[in-house]
Amino acid sequence: MDAPVPPPSTPTLLELCTNLLQKSLNSNNARFTAQLVHCRVIKSGLFFSVYLINNLMNIYSKTGYTLHARKLFDEMPLRTAFSWNTVLSAYSKQGDMDSTREFFDQMPQKDSVSWTTMIVGFKKVGQYQKAVRTMGEMMKEGVEPTQFTLTNVLASVAANGSLSTGRKVHTFIVKLRLSSNVSVSNSLLSMYAKCGDPLMARVVFDRMVVRDVSSWNAMIALYMQVGQVDLAMAQFEEMDERDIVTWNSMIAGYNQRGYDLRALDMFSKMMRESLLSPDRFTLSSVLSACANLEKLCVGKQIHSHIVATGFDVSGIVLNAMICMYSRCGGIETARRIIEQRGSVDLKIEGFTALLDGYIKLGDMNQAKVIFDSLKDRDVVAWTAMIVGYEQHGLYGEAINLFRTMVGGGQRPNSYTLAAMLSVSSSLASLGHGKQIHGNAVKSGEVYSVSVSNALITMYAKAGSITSARRAFDLIRSERDTVSWTSMIIALGQHGHAEEALELFETMLMERLRPDHITYVGVFSACTHAGLVNHGRQYFEMMKTVDKIKPTLSHYACMVDLFGRAGLLQEAYEFIEKMPVEADVVTWGSLLSACRVHKNVDLGKIAAERLLLIEPENSGAYSALANLYSACGKWDEAAKIRKSMKDGRVKKEQGFSWIEVKHKVHVFGVEDGIHPQKKEIYITMKKIWDEIKKMGYIPDTASVLHDLEEEVKEQILRHHSEKLAIAFGLISTPDKTTLRIMKNLRVCNDCHTAIKFISKLVGREIIVRDATRFHHFKNGFCSCRDYW
Repeated sequence: MDAPVPPPSTPTLLELCTNLLQKSLNSNNARFTAQLVHCRVIKSGLFFSVYLINNLMNIYSKTGYTLHARKLFDEMPLRTAFSWNTVLSAYSKQGDMDSTREFFDQMPQKDSVSWTTMIVGFKKVGQYQKAVRTMGEMMKEGVEPTQFTLTNVLASVAANGSLSTGRKVHTFIVKLRLSSNVSVSNSLLSMYAKCGDPLMARVVFDRMVVRDVSSWNAMIALYMQVGQVDLAMAQFEEMDERDIVTWNSMIAGYNQRGYDLRALDMFSKMMRESLLSPDRFTLSSVLSACANLEKLCVGKQIHSHIVATGFDVSGIVLNAMICMYSRCGGIETARRIIEQRGSVDLKIEGFTALLDGYIKLGDMNQAKVIFDSLKDRDVVAWTAMIVGYEQHGLYGEAINLFRTMVGGGQRPNSYTLAAMLSVSSSLASLGHGKQIHGNAVKSGEVYSVSVSNALITMYAKAGSITSARRAFDLIRSERDTVSWTSMIIALGQHGHAEEALELFETMLMERLRPDHITYVGVFSACTHAGLVNHGRQYFEMMKTVDKIKPTLSHYACMVDLFGRAGLLQEAYEFIEKMPVEADVVTWGSLLSACRVHKNVDLGKIAAERLLLIEPENSGAYSALANLYSACGKWDEAAKIRKSMKDGRVKKEQGFSWIEVKHKVHVFGVEDGIHPQKKEIYITMKKIWDEIKKMGYIPDTASVLHDLEEEVKEQILRHHSEKLAIAFGLISTPDKTTLRIMKNLRVCNDCHTAIKFISKLVGREIIVRDATRFHHFKNGFCSCRDYW
């Protein structure tokens, strides 16, 4: 008969407490369990068990109860290395590296865990150099770093971007014979990738005896980072095993490098060939790809998948979804999602996308509501709103918002400043543009190419070609096609055609290829200087050398070039041979040239063809009427004006404006509204009499109405640009340059009169009309009377 089996021994209280702590370590109630055990320890006097107290301290440390852990430590009659490291870890996790260092220095013995804890702590708070230096101290003390030490040090090196330090750490790894460790090798891969040495990363990868999925993923991410997407794909195809990070690296990489169609194809491949479910990074990347491609249909399908699978729409997925709908024309859907989900998880990029969506629709009121609802507006949101106002011609609102932005302490970036300079360009406001220039200098953004390019355009449109050239010269080696094009256009508009073409040739010598806009500037320069042969040569060069297919803009420029030079028949034949249907601008250029050169027959054809395209074009009626008037055919001119009246076609009103002391003053012909009207008219009468004594003869033919000569002369004297000049003379100090803007082409009489006025008053008078800038000085004009 067998002997009876003795009953199992009952666990002691000490064992029960220890088991409880260890089982609760990774549970949600670890802290509560620790407190219960702690109470039992106090009641039962179990402080003698170092093992139990170490377990208790460990839970307090990992759950953030640092003071409790330290109190237990201080009460321990006997401490082990684990006891010291546990408290050290508690301090480190809090991010209090001063207390951590102080406790570390008190330790009687420091092992690899102690040193690594210090390194992890420094890395966590962003003190990467201290983390690396700590490993140096560790090795001096004769303590050998572990793989965990090295992975954290390499992560610190990568975050700091110190390639030279990373290479030294790599040397230590080789000496310690840890190169074969997969975790260490993966960290080396990541370090070299983030520090910009893909070749060395490839060497590390090739030398790895054992590779895991993370190794392959690191190489894919590296190739994507440096734009070698085909190598990333080749690496992907070689993999036997892929995890969600692999797929995300490919999808996100394609998306971030601008290969959005490939990103969507990779997502489809993942859904077909893999059993893996997309995570929040996958979904945010594919939604971003849909947004970039404006593929609303595909975006909706992904949204349906998210709803069907019960995926949590929050965080980056919510923001990506809002961006997708906002950028793809589904702005109302985006708004409904926000109303349903709330805006707690919505980041600034989501709000900005929504803002952009309403701006694109032209709904600036709703955009303003969204903007005002933003609590933490970043520079992107401010800029988006300012750009929206600028694009919709709401320049005053843009200026006020910019002032509010700067006044609130928000620093504008290069895009903000470029937008504000565009506002100044549209207003031709030199004073305001100079203020923005000053802001750009203070913020250091003046060296940005986008700001420099905007400065060129702003100064050019405000009439200061010298300042525009200075801004261009300061860009130097950073000039792009936009820089050269902006300067070429500016020089052409200001009557420096030869200099514009010289600059174009210099651009070609710099091996920077022109685009279609550059050639518009080149043709425009040729047009304003009557360089017909140059224009023909450049047109052929554009087609044959640069392989640029001419657009309607190019054809219109060539028609304008021929027309202004009086080659009306050639201009007409050029239109007839065009491979595309001529537009309003093209026929308008020919009609304008016919008026200047008084070719009634061809002018009638141009007007008829123009009105077929745009029946209510007031400019066509006016140009034809003026053509008849210029040829003395008053009856025909009257018929045209009557047909305009009967058809309720309103002629565009001519007006001029001048900015004085940051205020814009607008004048129309025979203007009777300005508060200083009397003084302006008296000044203009004095100027009129003086320039007549100098030899000026009023060109009454410029008044295209059948009136008495005396009436015509009075009308000429009160043309809007002359009134603006008179106001400028009485409102600004002597020798001040006057800058006048006009919405229509300056007439022959005003052009002649202003030459005399510039000589009379000893000032430079700059007039920008609908086609170009005229710099009047000492009785001469920069256009050389060719406009």
